[in-house]
Amino acid sequence: MINIKELILKRVPKYFVGNLISTLVDTLVLWVFSHYVFSHYVGQIIISPFISFECAVFTNFLVSYYFTWKDRISQKTKKSFLRHYAAYNISCTGAFFIKMGVLMLIQYLTKWDVVICNLLALCVSGVFNFVMNEFVVFKKKKVICHGVDYNG
Repeated sequence: MINIKELILKRVPKYFVGNLISTLVDTLVLWVFSHYVFSHYVGQIIISPFISFECAVFTNFLVSYYFTWKDRISQKTKKSFLRHYAAYNISCTGAFFIKMGVLMLIQYLTKWDVVICNLLALCVSGVFNFVMNEFVVFKKKKVICHGVDYNG
């Protein structure tokens, strides 16, 4: 059963903080790589955003694993960390493609500035990513003891 109060009061603010931190990391890494590491088009437009995206994903994962969904991690082992990170990275990659699709659709339909379209698309992909984290990557484990389901 979904506890809406828990989601709104507990998870969503923590999720927002994690996304804010990872957005700062993404922006900083992108700026450094596109201005100081790469001087050619492919490096600035393709490689730099890819590197910054992965840095942001890893940062956001650390916040999620150790802060936002820490109560969902039953064993903090290397295997658990890597398994969760792999699922998280796949989820974020899916959210990235959703964001790009929504961004391009909004821009095509409205002809608005790409920055505005990106912010709207981030809202859609953010909801997708939250749902994936809540119900797939960091899902609650069923607690069954002696045939009794303690999850309600």
